[in-house]
Formats: sequence, C-alpha cells, structure tokens
Amino acid sequence: MTTAEYNTCVDNHADGVYRFVLKNIGDRERAQDIVQEAFSRMWEKAGDISSAKARSYLFTTAYHTMIDDIRRVKRLSRMDETQQFEVPHASHGYSDLKEVLEEALTRLPEIQKTVITLRDYEGYSYEEIGEITGLNPSQVKVYIYRARVTLKNYIGRLDRVI
Repeated sequence: MTTAEYNTCVDNHADGVYRFVLKNIGDRERAQDIVQEAFSRMWEKAGDISSAKARSYLFTTAYHTMIDDIRRVKRLSRMDETQQFEVPHASHGYSDLKEVLEEALTRLPEIQKTVITLRDYEGYSYEEIGEITGLNPSQVKVYIYRARVTLKNYIGRLDRVI
C-alpha cells in the first residue's frame, strides 16, 4: 500500500470505523484513541497490505484493539478498591425509540453487539464480519439472530417505548 492509498483509506473509512467503535463502547475519547491506534497499526504494516484488503484489515485491527481496551478497562475497574453504590432511581419510560435502541444495545454481550453493529449499522456481509471477528459465517448468523431476538424482546415491551 502506498502513502496515497493509505491516505485514501483514511478518508474513506475513518468515519465508519469510528462509528463502529463508538457504538460498541459508547465513549467518544476512547473510540477516537482506538481508531487512531488502528490506523497507526495499519501504517506500520502498510507495506504488507494491499489496498483491496485495507478496509477489512482496518476493521479487524480496530475490533481487536477495541476488545483489548474493553478488557483493560474491566481489569482496572476490578482493581479499584473503592466501591461506589448505585443510587436507586425511578424508571421512566422512553419516548425516543433511538434511546431505547441504544439502551438495548448496551445490554447485549460484546460479540453480539459487535456483529449486529457491523451488519445493521455498517452494512457488512456475513463473510466480511467473519473475517473481522474471526468467526465463521454460520456463527455470525447465530450471533446476529440472538442479538435481534434480544433487541426485539427488550424493545417490544410497551413500557420502554411509551
């Protein structure tokens, strides 16, 4: 991959990678750091990557970087000895379906959230999702199905939408 091809890749895919990471972790600053790290790793391997495979390589690298970051944050939070007690609050119904969907996505397991985001938000095929996540297409379909059922059950309750 040449420098011009790398720059084109940045222009074409930076927003999509950022949206993908942000949907999965919900923190803008961490998402920006992960995207920057993914592009940095891609630059280091630019000589070995063809421009045709750049998008797939970039999303795969961003996915693995995101998983590493999630694990690091979980490990740090477990090490934190100060426990904060959650203050109970009244549950209010939602009037915005987008908010309900965002809440439902946060409740999914990491792998389900990843595959549903890649499929429904980014428009990847099952094979491409398999390349990015290291799953075979059958596993991808199963995880997407389970995620959609969970989302349907969560969103399907009227008290969540009204």
